[in-house]
Amino acid sequence: MPQSNNKKKIIIDTDPGIDDAMAIFVALQSPEVEVIGITTIYGNVYTTLATRNALHLLEIAGRTDIPVAEGSHVTITKGTKLRIASFVHGTDGLGNQNFPPPKGKPIEQSAADFLIEQARHYPGEVTVVALGPLTNLALAIQADPDFTKNIGQIALLGGAFAVNGNVNPAAEANIFGDPDAADIVFTCGADVLAVGINVTHQVVFTDADRDKLAQSSGQFAQYLCKILDVYFSYHHDAYSTKGVYLHDPTALLAAVDPSLITCAEGVVRVQTVGITRGLTIFYNKQKRFGEVTEWSNKPSVKVAVTVDAPRIVNLVMERLMNS
Repeated sequence: MPQSNNKKKIIIDTDPGIDDAMAIFVALQSPEVEVIGITTIYGNVYTTLATRNALHLLEIAGRTDIPVAEGSHVTITKGTKLRIASFVHGTDGLGNQNFPPPKGKPIEQSAADFLIEQARHYPGEVTVVALGPLTNLALAIQADPDFTKNIGQIALLGGAFAVNGNVNPAAEANIFGDPDAADIVFTCGADVLAVGINVTHQVVFTDADRDKLAQSSGQFAQYLCKILDVYFSYHHDAYSTKGVYLHDPTALLAAVDPSLITCAEGVVRVQTVGITRGLTIFYNKQKRFGEVTEWSNKPSVKVAVTVDAPRIVNLVMERLMNS
């Protein structure tokens, strides 16, 4: 079936993950989006399991036509000691449901090569929605000098701008997962939009929303209700909240519809060493410093500062219930 050309071409770079599953399903249910591929990365689970989960989610959705490219198993500096958040999403990443293994296989190409090839094939048209650590994107930037010109936008879930992190007070999980890669992405010169936990923590999917989802006959709604338990109980313990944060769906929808957020523009650098490793520091350009700094002459990026949370929750509910 030929796709209409006005759809936004999106590659989701992801570490599924319960809210990743929600974001993938929302993307597949969004009429303005054409998902042209999924690339996988470690984060909520190790990369091998992220690939398995991505293939499984596409099978559930009846979209095995979408290619899955497996990403890096190590950080950009070849670090093998990865932080894996299985205590948030379950050891299988999908709420400990022990789903049967998917029949599909990832494509031969690596995630970085797939990103480079798709950006070259559709110059200026592809948006990468990065929902995990940024290793695959940093590898693509390093391997192909034209990647930053060819890619349309990099919309990433990452950073904690002027709020505490969620791994420790300094760092948000995706940036902390590979701070060196994040710094490469933030300073690469592409059109970068960062959606941090300063905005995603305002987007809460409540117990009542989950009950509404459970009553709907949508297949995605039913599937997600099965896997959401672990995620809800983690949020209850960690944040004393009766609901879960919709991190990944917020980043995805902000990439699709920029009117859902407002942004500030400036230079972002990432601290890569010490106790604040993973800290994202935004320079708002209000002051011209007398000295040359590590922020001088670096390209600007967009950072989300406000979000229309009710509209995002409504969109997520609507698209999952009509599945």
